[in-house]
Amino acid sequence: MYRIKEIYFTQQGEGANTGKDFVFIRFSGCNLWSGKESNRASAICKFCDTDFYGTDGVNGGVYQADKLIEKVKSLWLSKEQKISVVLTGGEPLLQADQNLIDTLKSNNIFIAIETNGTLLPPQGIDWICMSPKANTDIKLRRGNELKIVFPQEDIDPLDFSHYEYDYFFIQPMDSNNLDQNINQSVSFCRKHPSWELSLQTHKILGIR
Repeated sequence: MYRIKEIYFTQQGEGANTGKDFVFIRFSGCNLWSGKESNRASAICKFCDTDFYGTDGVNGGVYQADKLIEKVKSLWLSKEQKISVVLTGGEPLLQADQNLIDTLKSNNIFIAIETNGTLLPPQGIDWICMSPKANTDIKLRRGNELKIVFPQEDIDPLDFSHYEYDYFFIQPMDSNNLDQNINQSVSFCRKHPSWELSLQTHKILGIR
């Protein structure tokens, strides 16, 4: 059984797959923050901008793998394209196990995942986006894209340059200092051209 906050069809707004159709499956729970505002100040990750607490979002609930697949298929709008999902959270790898990955693959579904890198994934995931957070033990050192929310106290993106990823992204932290964070992110990418700028285009466009 999988505890899901929400499931919805949209276009990816960040990173290398920006603009591509996906069904987002947002898992409830994270190992770096409880999701409760009362615990944010003491959390390992204090800047999360996502509501992943509980199962009360759109299409949220507790699912068995086969029922989750049914829901994904019912939401897919691009009938001429292969179904693609993003497993996200919270931290999806607290729940997304080999059984779920195998069930998705048996239904010919492309699987992307967004993870903080502190847990190793099951086999069979097609696209791995890892977003490291400060003061954590990063175990996932290879994948497709590495995306650092920037700037973060106690984290230097250059410390991750030797990791085995195809893309390296700097993404401005969405906070009260967003304009300043954008300027710092642009400056960093100009100084270090192996790093690319990732913007949260879904927020700019006002879509989910």
